[in-house]
Amino acid sequence: MIRLDNVHKTFGTHPVLRGVTLDVPRGESMVIIGGSGTGKSVTLKCVLGLVTPDSGTITVDGQDVTRADRDEFLSHFGMLFQGGALFDSLRVWENVAFRLLRGSLKKPREEARAIAIDKLRRVGLRSAVADLYPAELSGGMQKRVGLARAIAADPQIIFFDEPTTGLDPIMSGVINDLIREIVVEMGATAMTITHDMSSVRAIADKVAMLHDGVIQWSGPVGELDATPDPYVQQFIHGRADGPIEAVR
Repeated sequence: MIRLDNVHKTFGTHPVLRGVTLDVPRGESMVIIGGSGTGKSVTLKCVLGLVTPDSGTITVDGQDVTRADRDEFLSHFGMLFQGGALFDSLRVWENVAFRLLRGSLKKPREEARAIAIDKLRRVGLRSAVADLYPAELSGGMQKRVGLARAIAADPQIIFFDEPTTGLDPIMSGVINDLIREIVVEMGATAMTITHDMSSVRAIADKVAMLHDGVIQWSGPVGELDATPDPYVQQFIHGRADGPIEAVR
């Protein structure tokens, strides 16, 4: 579904991606792990066409992302942002239905509201929440609203950017379970970037480790603990000593 082939990207004199090659099979959940500043977010932005690679190719469902019609192309994606990224001035249902109220996906306001309420229920929120504002919700509830928005248009591909950041362990588990259930139900292709190893084990079919601008290791999540790769082992166990230099 998603293919990156020898993708390079440099900002100024700082090379971030140095030849990323990765295949994400249709209908599977790929989780990208790696330290801060290794290029995980840049990789997602390149796939979305928000950042143009210096070289290499990226295709989504066989289509070169640099040649795609932007509105039509982005209509296939949903995204759960790291900080929630909810609009404070909009009610919860308007946040969820944001894409359904404008652009090529525009629907009548009442229909969009009904879809939003249905998606809120899917993530475990009551319909009464729909008319509240984000500031009236807890962090965990805001994250669920963000997830409802990500799936509101029934996308083929869903991106999750650090989905459990700022949540306690129990709520993190709830969000991980919801993500896994929804991705399987929808048959969607998912890409997640995270530092949270509990998220990796809960939602991944395959894992890729990005380090120093390249995919250092990739494979099924069931092989993660057994791989002898020293970069992976240092990262998943949080060891200070190893080939990954800690910033001091």
